[in-house]
Amino acid sequence: MRFMKIKEVKNLTSLSTAEIYRRIAAGTFPKQIHLGPKSVAWIDAEVMAWAEAQITASRIQ
Repeated sequence: MRFMKIKEVKNLTSLSTAEIYRRIAAGTFPKQIHLGPKSVAWIDAEVMAWAEAQITASRIQ
């Protein structure tokens, strides 16, 4: 397991920062974890699982 900062999450998903936070608020994207008072990160396995689910969903339609 490793942590991903927002830049890496954006590169992997091709989503903007605003869209990532909109999806978190909607409950459709993994929530970030707080590493400190001004530092957050995402767990790579959770983001990768989200990406795999997006691929699967797009293939089923």
